[in-house]
Amino acid sequence: MSPIKNKNKILENSTTQTDRKVRDAILLAFDSALLSSNPYQLIIDNVSVSDSILAVGSKRFDLNKFKNIIVIGGGKASGPMTQALENLLGNRITHGIVNILTETSLNYPTKKVHLNEAGHPIPTENGMLGARKMLELAENSCREDLIICLISGGGSAMMALPKEGITLNDKRTVTKLLLRSGATINELNAVRKHLSDFKGGWLAKRAQPATLISLILSDVVGDPLDTISSGPTAPDQTTYQDVVDIFDKYKLSEKIPGSIKKILEMGLNGKIPETPKSDDSVFDNVHNMVLGNNRLACLAAKKKLTELGFNTLFLTSHMEGEAKDIGIFLGAIAKEIFSSGNPISRPAAVIVGGETTVTVKGKGLGGRNQEIVLSAASKINGIEGVGIASIGTDGIDGPTDAAGAIADGKSILRAKKCGLNNKKMLNDNDSYNFFSKIGDLIITGPTGSNVNDIALVCMI
Repeated sequence: MSPIKNKNKILENSTTQTDRKVRDAILLAFDSALLSSNPYQLIIDNVSVSDSILAVGSKRFDLNKFKNIIVIGGGKASGPMTQALENLLGNRITHGIVNILTETSLNYPTKKVHLNEAGHPIPTENGMLGARKMLELAENSCREDLIICLISGGGSAMMALPKEGITLNDKRTVTKLLLRSGATINELNAVRKHLSDFKGGWLAKRAQPATLISLILSDVVGDPLDTISSGPTAPDQTTYQDVVDIFDKYKLSEKIPGSIKKILEMGLNGKIPETPKSDDSVFDNVHNMVLGNNRLACLAAKKKLTELGFNTLFLTSHMEGEAKDIGIFLGAIAKEIFSSGNPISRPAAVIVGGETTVTVKGKGLGGRNQEIVLSAASKINGIEGVGIASIGTDGIDGPTDAAGAIADGKSILRAKKCGLNNKKMLNDNDSYNFFSKIGDLIITGPTGSNVNDIALVCMI
């Protein structure tokens, strides 16, 4: 069964059989990508227990050596990850608490680990309470304990625990300012780490001398451990000065709350400690393991498109930049394929992964994936048998109920018949309403996963 709920509607929007074929190929490729990043299956495929030996990748742990096995963590994929881990370890788990997305706890029934609902992308009080409980469990652990931490994209917001003197409201304010400014996920997380008692390696610091295993699904380009969910169990390479520079870069220094200014000043003056760095001995007993990432999802899409008869090119899993600029670039690739057969001849499929940003200037509704496709739509206008689509693998593109959107060479014409002005709506960051009105949003609902975004350019 396809994870894409409105697949038939998207196919029905084709105006020719050729366009229908390219749309179908794109949706089948997305199906494969989403299935490959299924968090439950990734745990089952990478973690096993035989007798008393826990195997995670190439590492082995004798469970008989541990007095307690404690499970903590959080993120958009943490529900199915917890469920899978419980099915593997059963009653060996002593207890635990994991923060999962609001209104999803009933989807993942567990017996040993409490699932605590938390908000995203803006932190919530309940998420903070859960993070505080995790920190308490870590601080109360001993050398004979094993802590398994489940980390996935979204964990930064879902495991918020502000430093003393900073309110949750202050963190919400800063998060909103950075999101609207177009800050990258790396920049956003550098700020979060220095305003938190949990992130930036602090969880690992509090957990010593217990053995700590982190099972990670990466939602960050390049899989930097210190950035995924703001690296609660990884050494941090950023500094208070980096945070100050980020606020200066986006002209936010005068807009941030006074409590945060005070923390930054104390950090710069050495009155409060920096986040734990790579030379800290606390990390000697920490094992961080990435089980799933954007590259694996892109390769699954590539494999499906190859099976469907396309000449395929996996361009990169490091896509970054302004969404509308990436859309122009993808449109240019489509036009080049059409006119010259370069960089790959038809039937052609180009796969791109990563995560873009949107600098919000308008008052419309949309997400980065929808904005990519709206920007690209005008570039492929009038070309037969071409399709461009982009989705967030978590199924949530910005503050919308869509995962992304799809467009073909007739999309602009169809939109004009509906009275829509694509350029005006792009300038107003109103991609959601554009694609909603022509029926080309891609709807999956929350997938329970999160390994960045995938964009496809296909041409028959």
